[in-house]
Amino acid sequence: MDETVYLRLRHRVSLAPNSLVKLSHIAQIIAPEPIIKTVSELPIYKISEQDHNTVVIDLMKIISVLKYHLQTINIEAIGPVETIVEIALEKKKVHPLIFSFIWILLFIGSALAIMNFHEDVSMQEVHQKIYYMLTGQNDYTPLFLQIPYSIGIGLGMIVFFNHIFKKRFNEEPSPLEVEIFNYQQDIDQYISMYENGENVKRFDHH
Repeated sequence: MDETVYLRLRHRVSLAPNSLVKLSHIAQIIAPEPIIKTVSELPIYKISEQDHNTVVIDLMKIISVLKYHLQTINIEAIGPVETIVEIALEKKKVHPLIFSFIWILLFIGSALAIMNFHEDVSMQEVHQKIYYMLTGQNDYTPLFLQIPYSIGIGLGMIVFFNHIFKKRFNEEPSPLEVEIFNYQQDIDQYISMYENGENVKRFDHH
């Protein structure tokens, strides 16, 4: 009987604190029916309080566990060689006063950034010149242009970020989501390199 087990490690999984990490949690498995039931339930790691937020489980750890329990199987690994286990700690609710303070701070900060940008590029003078070109009259505050322009900025931001509150307009990721994804990829790469002690070893040469 073919005793080959094919593994494809998941990139990142989330488990509760003090969970027992089984192979089925962190890997996709293809194997003969009698074997897959056994290997799926094999305990790979026990999460403890010392693990803090994340644990990196690499392929060598998994192979050693499989070989310990099933000496005769052949293991074929496909794809990633590490899985990041995120420990899903209970999130504390943000106090309404703190939420309101942060919201007001961000609102004022973004408003000042927009106003400073428009001041740098002399947007008011541009509107005045456009208004003069269209009407032949001088107006220091051409609301005819400024009001639609202000509304357009808000609508443009909604379209750009592809969100209005929790509603999405289409399935395309927004630029903010892409940046968050890239940031998460960088964090995962850092964790894989430095949280896994087997990846960084120092040898003293004598």
